[in-house]
This record gives sequence, C-alpha cells and structure tokens, in this order.
Amino acid sequence: MKPQPLKNLRLPVIVAPMFLNSSPDLVVSAAKAGILATFPSLNPRAPEELTDWLDEIEFRCNEENQSRHRYGVNLIVHKTNEKLETHKKTVVDKRVPVVVTSLGAANDVISDIQSYGGIVLHDVINRRHAEKAIEAGVDGLVLVSAGAGGHGGTLNPLSFIAEIREIFDGIIVLAGGISCGRGVAAARAAGADFAYMGTRFIATNEATAEAEYKQMLIDSRAADVIYTNSVSGVNGNFLRQSIEANNIDLTIAPDYKPGAMRQKDKKSAAWKRVWSGGHGVGTIHNVVPVADLVDQLEHEFDEAIADLLVKK
Repeated sequence: MKPQPLKNLRLPVIVAPMFLNSSPDLVVSAAKAGILATFPSLNPRAPEELTDWLDEIEFRCNEENQSRHRYGVNLIVHKTNEKLETHKKTVVDKRVPVVVTSLGAANDVISDIQSYGGIVLHDVINRRHAEKAIEAGVDGLVLVSAGAGGHGGTLNPLSFIAEIREIFDGIIVLAGGISCGRGVAAARAAGADFAYMGTRFIATNEATAEAEYKQMLIDSRAADVIYTNSVSGVNGNFLRQSIEANNIDLTIAPDYKPGAMRQKDKKSAAWKRVWSGGHGVGTIHNVVPVADLVDQLEHEFDEAIADLLVKK
C-alpha cells in the first residue's frame, strides 16, 4: 500500500525545515505527536550523516506504527549547492515520504522523488514561481508569505492563497507568522490544506537552537523582526537583537550563500549568530517539549473551530 504521509494527521501542521535548528529528535517527536516535521538535508554535517539521520528517524518512527512516514527532507535545488546530487540520491534510495524543494523546481528532482511515490512540495514567494513549479509537476506548493521566519516573501497570505487556488488544485501549505492553533485554523479557512510552522518549534526542547536564541524568541515581538537581505543576500526575516549584536550593516547586501557554502565559510561565521524569526514571535512565551506544544496547538485549533461554528 502506498504511504500517505499527509493523511490522518492529528492537526494540519507541517513543521518547516530549519537550518541548524531541526534535529532527528524534533522530527521524531513531531511524528509521535501526530504531525509531520521536515529538516534540511544540509543540517547533517557530512553527506553520509544524512543516511544516518534518515535511518534513525525511520527506526524511531517505526517503533510506533502510526508515526511511520511522518517526516520529510528539504533539498536546496540551486546551482551553488554542491551536495544536491548526493543528497537527492540518498533521499531517493531511502524513499523519503515528503520532500520540500527550495530555490529551484527541477524536473529531474521532482520525477525521481515521485517515481517511488514521494510527495514533492515546493517553496514559492510569488505567482511566477508558483506557475513554474506547477508546470514542473510538483504535488504541492508552500506559499511563503509575509511574516515567515528566515527567507520569505512579502505577499499577504490571504491574497496569496486566493490567487494561487484559482490556478492550482494540488496541496497548498501556508507559511507566514503562524504560531498558534488559531492561526492553523485561519490557514485552513483561507483555503490552505496545511499550516507551515517554523519559528514556534525553535522554542522547543528538541530543537538544537542555543538557549540564548530560544530566549530571544520569547523576548521578541513582531516589531523586532527585520526584513533584510543584508544577512545572506536574500531577503528574509531576522531578529533585530541578533542583527545588532553582530553589527550587521543593513545597507550592505552580501552575496547569497546557501547552507552548504555557509557551513564551509571560515572567514565569517556571523550567520551562525544572526537568528531568524517570524512575525508570530509575540505569542511565544516559553520553551516546551514538542508533545506539549502540539497539545496546545490542538486545543487552540479546536477552540477556533468551535468559535466559528457558534458565530455562524
């Protein structure tokens, strides 16, 4: 029977891949809590470690049968990613259930993943990118809207969903400042199939972010999130306090470096200390285990749905 990793989730939530912060512990804990989590293929330091991570995740998820297939990997499909072919081969060999592609919707990557029944979701920040991905044959789109942590777009999420829904009947995942269960319900009401959550899951026990980073998320508000291309060369949302602490000049845009190149950069490691965050930071008040966070999200989601039914 073909695996259906996006079916029968406890909540319509996908944990976004977070560079340096996603770990096997986070992915497995999310799966066991009833949602699906992803991680960047660049997080393991060496190509062979990607195999080790996938083996560990598969083994630990299989210990609880209902958690099987609730995980995914993010591939950076960009000419500067020297590890792409190696990572793609590993992903295909291990038959990863869900693959999120970024910075390029390559036909061969998509077809190779779909050949074994894998689901391909592709990050987009505008309609032009969406149309290219649809033409390439992706199964779904991640609409990275205004307010998303890290590299994100500027479009209003409600408008973005409405416009893309007119041209695409596949899976739509909404990203952009969603940090509570009511936000998940809002994404569903707006026409998305799933909510994409990253920043909120950094403030969990299982995320590998430094304690200082997690505390900064708790201390921050939406006004502390700065949209700039001065950190990596690509526009994204980063926490003001970490920008100031690293003396980043917001008037200078550096050359873009994908994760693989940033990991090898020995001259400047400022990117390790400049931390991303989405507009939803204002509702992050504590660091909790993933299981407790999913309980909280479910409670908030159910409350939102009940309120809507009553108000109808």
